Amino acid sequence: MAHIILFVVLILNLSHSMCHATPSNATKFPAALIFGDSTVDSGNNDYTSTLFKANHSPYGMNFPGGQPTGRFSDGMLVPDFLASFLGLKESIPPFLDPQLSDEDVKTGVNFASAGSGFDDLTTAISGAIPMSKQIEMFKSYIDRLKNVVGEQAATGIVNNALIVISAGSNDFIFNFYDLPTRSSVYNISGYQDFLLEKIRDIVKQIYDLGGRKIAIAGLSPIGCTPIQMTAKFSYVFDLMCVEEENSDVVAYNTKLAGLVSQVQASLAGSKVVYADLYTPFSDMFKNPQNYGFEETKRGCCGTGRVEMGPLCTALTPLCFDPSKFIFFDAIHPTQAVYKSLAKYMIDNVLDKLL
Repeated sequence: MAHIILFVVLILNLSHSMCHATPSNATKFPAALIFGDSTVDSGNNDYTSTLFKANHSPYGMNFPGGQPTGRFSDGMLVPDFLASFLGLKESIPPFLDPQLSDEDVKTGVNFASAGSGFDDLTTAISGAIPMSKQIEMFKSYIDRLKNVVGEQAATGIVNNALIVISAGSNDFIFNFYDLPTRSSVYNISGYQDFLLEKIRDIVKQIYDLGGRKIAIAGLSPIGCTPIQMTAKFSYVFDLMCVEEENSDVVAYNTKLAGLVSQVQASLAGSKVVYADLYTPFSDMFKNPQNYGFEETKRGCCGTGRVEMGPLCTALTPLCFDPSKFIFFDAIHPTQAVYKSLAKYMIDNVLDKLL
């Protein structure tokens, strides 16, 4: 009888411990804070006047609930998967959501805006939220966080939060490759350096506001997006990655990785790391079968060559299974890609912030 009682007590204690335990990874980062463009925007653009919105079907078709959320994909993005893998919550809400709860404020929000970039000229074209405004949103977030948990706890959350910055593609596409707004002033190397100085300033501002653990994403192969391949090649059957653009990206990423090391050395107590997304993305193109992909050169929406945003709607023909595609529209990856990239970051990037 005594053995049975002891067994029951042990089971009850174990159950109590499991119910009150915090996922081990969540203790590493109490919150996640996201800056950037459409690769990470969870819906802030729904509350702005820009035309760059994904608040309509078929976007969000594989997101929990099956409704569009403002994410430029069929489902979740990298920040959502990171939050889920870390045990924080299932997705990162946009800061501009008027229904944003205090509980979400405590565990992190998203400041990103589709169409944004490091160059202010990029948002002048797109009407998106510039990075400078995203920093102002961060300040407003900190004020609200202090009201929710108090100043000391708020400082601790911001100091230890996972901060992700993901932008840059729009700068090159809008201002250099597809429109000559910057190429008439800079050569490609000069424009890369211009953007890197913008990044240096943004990281310093985030640091001055308390951010200490910052991951800066490198660019993926821009030249392999369907819209860039379509712009370069006249015939559908000739489509292939634009190697000149990809070479530019490799050079930019190399510079960015060097900048990240310099910035961390100059900011006492910081952990600033480079997140290489080019390598895993390139492997998806080279070995799609390893990831379950069957289509690499066009998006799931419409022809897959040019459709995105307002051109990808509920009336647009859609592929049968987005998980077999690398791209959901002509620019943005599918949820399946974002999940793989998030796993890559968990395995290769986040431990460097600790």
